[in-house]
Amino acid sequence: MQQSRYLLTGATGFLGQAVLQALLESDPHVRVTALVRPRGDRSGHDRLQRILGKPVFASWISEVGEEAVHEAFDSRVTVLEGDLADLPPLTDRYDVVIHSASSVSFDAAIDEAFHTNVGGVKRLYAALAESNQDPHVIHVSTAYVGGIAKGVVQESRLGHTVDHDGEFRAAQLARESVEAESRQPEKLRRFIQMAQAQSSRMGPKSVAAGAEAAREKYVRDRLVEFGRTRAQSLGWTDIYTFTKALAERIGEEWAAAGHQVSFVRPSIIESALRRPSPGWIDGFKVADPLIMAYAKGSLSEFPGHADSVLDIIPVDYVVNVILALAEQGPLERQPADHDSGSGQPDRGHSDYYQVVSGMSNPLPFHQMVGTVREYFLDHPLPDSEGVPMAVPEWSFPSSELIEQRIRLKELATGVGREVVERLPASTRTRALTSRLRKTDAKLKSLRQFADLYQQYTKTEMIFDDANTRRLLERLPEDCPTNRRFDVTEIDWTEYFQDVHIPAITELTRSYSRRRRQSEATPTPRPLPPTSEALAVFDLDGTVISANIVQQFAAVVRATQPIYKWPAMMGTMAGVVPGLLRAEYRDRSDLIRMVNRRYQGFRLDELRAAVTSRLGQTIRDSIRPQARQLIDEHRAAGHRTVLLTGALDVLVEPLSDLFDEVVATRMDVTDDGVLSGFLASPPLVDEARANWLRKYADTVGADLGRSTGYGDSLGDAAWLELVGSPVAVTPDLGLYGLALKKRWKVMEW
Repeated sequence: MQQSRYLLTGATGFLGQAVLQALLESDPHVRVTALVRPRGDRSGHDRLQRILGKPVFASWISEVGEEAVHEAFDSRVTVLEGDLADLPPLTDRYDVVIHSASSVSFDAAIDEAFHTNVGGVKRLYAALAESNQDPHVIHVSTAYVGGIAKGVVQESRLGHTVDHDGEFRAAQLARESVEAESRQPEKLRRFIQMAQAQSSRMGPKSVAAGAEAAREKYVRDRLVEFGRTRAQSLGWTDIYTFTKALAERIGEEWAAAGHQVSFVRPSIIESALRRPSPGWIDGFKVADPLIMAYAKGSLSEFPGHADSVLDIIPVDYVVNVILALAEQGPLERQPADHDSGSGQPDRGHSDYYQVVSGMSNPLPFHQMVGTVREYFLDHPLPDSEGVPMAVPEWSFPSSELIEQRIRLKELATGVGREVVERLPASTRTRALTSRLRKTDAKLKSLRQFADLYQQYTKTEMIFDDANTRRLLERLPEDCPTNRRFDVTEIDWTEYFQDVHIPAITELTRSYSRRRRQSEATPTPRPLPPTSEALAVFDLDGTVISANIVQQFAAVVRATQPIYKWPAMMGTMAGVVPGLLRAEYRDRSDLIRMVNRRYQGFRLDELRAAVTSRLGQTIRDSIRPQARQLIDEHRAAGHRTVLLTGALDVLVEPLSDLFDEVVATRMDVTDDGVLSGFLASPPLVDEARANWLRKYADTVGADLGRSTGYGDSLGDAAWLELVGSPVAVTPDLGLYGLALKKRWKVMEW
């Protein structure tokens, strides 16, 4: 029997994986060329090869054996390395092209969405023309491609007159325009101010990086808004459906030139009903985050019409329609465009197949919600402490009421965050910060759910599936059940409760297990012995609980007559507001302001005090946990380093604990009196990072195997250099960063 050659795009995606598996399993005479883009250091072939180890192939492997499946893959699958928008020349001949690749983000930047969904499609059809081929193209689109509408949506050509070439050029120019806009002085000053408010304590390079990150976010957000607004201005809900509509028009132009194109328009694709196995799904799809958020009690209400039809289709139904078209061809020849004027139809033709459920087996939104609620009442999810979570009962309020509630919660959270940020760091405020962070995440998810899903839960569209039902009737009588696509056979209660929800619940549990494992405090174990690692410690707030202001007070008490204490401490108290501002602006200023108070002190008197009672006080102030860690690192052969802004003479009592001590040196006059000026700039934030890089090179240390301990946001600049950064009883700035980056946090 002659072999059929297929070209498949999007083979690593959800639908593409299922199509590839079905092609290989259903017909041993099919050979597939998969277009796969290399990613990072992995080739397209390596990326596709990894699919064999995923659940999509598990059922087939269990049936025929791993060796047989791998042999089929190796002998019948070829990888064409490349990107859809930069498709290399097609040197092989193809009988069928299945185009399923696309950017499926509903909030993509306008130029990115057009690059793949329009530019990639233009390049695909151009490559077919350049190679002088005439395959049957099965072009996967979406049922929502017609945009905002009401009533029955037929399987036919879209009626818009949008110029896809003009829109494509405008989308590319949008980035140039927004990039230029983001570089205007007024905008840049705003980005700098934002970065200074967040990162000034980390150093000027961090501020610059933060300003650029803010600019890039601005560009991204603006381009997303460009896409959303342009789509809505022309009658589409989002950039995804808009670009897919333009992609269809490109395919129709190819058909009008004398070729054959079948457009497959699935609705919301969810887990498989039968094949490759019941419940198979590759990550959460459109409806799943909504279902799981409801199950966790995160959505007390949600905008939507109770009687709206939620159009869902199992992925294997879409695959089976594609296979039926690939094997049997379209139903019949139909004009691809209007008649040419000669009374004869154009040579080419196109067909439209909506793979949907709303017309033949409608699922009202309230029925889906009731089915989901019933399942989780019987099988509640446990919270972090194992207590079953309660699911709400929705009353389907108006979207205006939901929006009002979201805004009130966002306002309350914002006020709470501003209050907490002004409080001193403590165990309580860190716990409040963590709770506010989680609340922010939930509100962000709720807003995203409301923006995204109400387009589906408030829709008044019903998609016709007449062509798809006619295609179903053409299947041979002996067609296996798992190759059919009769949506009337789906019992929605059984599908959700026996197939789909158990699948996504297990997926949620798997995600939760991985997250808990990554966030869990590791079981203490001996540090790995090596001479290449550093153990770098900050002093104030880390090794000792005191700060440099408290150290100055201790020096005054140890070196000055008691009658001088009030005046000297009063002078320090007078600059406290300035010290606080300096602490939150730049730690270098704080160190300079405090050390200026040492003007007139004699170095020999300071050293004498340190060698007696004051030195013992400093030694006794070491935190027990810090002392234990220092000893453990030294026992493991790690080189211990102390970095501090304190005066070098004041840390001499700790010098025997560390292999290297770097502290602040003061300028001393010829007669041994401290001038009040520093001998060199303070070693803080980025200066510490630069020193640490050079030191590691000098002693041959590996920073990736090293550990760092700090308590302040200013320490983040150098903590990021080490492989194991630890936030020790951190201030709120460092605590928030540690949560974001998943650094270890210790409460001492």
